Amino acid sequence: MSHASVEAYLASLPPDRRTTLQAVREVILANLPAGYEEGIQYGSIGYYVPHSICPDGYHCDGKQPVPFAGLANGKAKFSLHLFGMYVMPEVAEQLATSWKETGKRLDMGKSCVRFKKLEDVPLDVVGAAIASMPLAAFVERYEGSLPAKVKKKRGSHK
Repeated sequence: MSHASVEAYLASLPPDRRTTLQAVREVILANLPAGYEEGIQYGSIGYYVPHSICPDGYHCDGKQPVPFAGLANGKAKFSLHLFGMYVMPEVAEQLATSWKETGKRLDMGKSCVRFKKLEDVPLDVVGAAIASMPLAAFVERYEGSLPAKVKKKRGSHK
């Protein structure tokens, strides 16, 4: 099901799940560097680089803005997608280290953190990870990570 807005997405959830996602969302918004936008992307809450900054959009689908982070409700778990960690692996390393130092179990793939309840999430660690990826640095690293043939096709929009 596709939702027209973040508010509609949250309203579609049972109250307990909405409360959990809303708490994580508030931390993301409080720490989100200037320039990123929030909206619905890939069927869940997304944070992304607007087309005004990256006109060619996401290299996999130019109609989509470049994803930065996402927050989703799953059947059994919630997921926090931190796409920025793909191009900024030092952020992934710091997040993993800081998370483990809290004593909470970390269930993380390459850039996706899964959790069952809010108490599983050290919100200050999430906030620090979000804050550590300013827009200009993220865009530079993202564009630098693209294969040469994609860069040539996209052109330069600086």
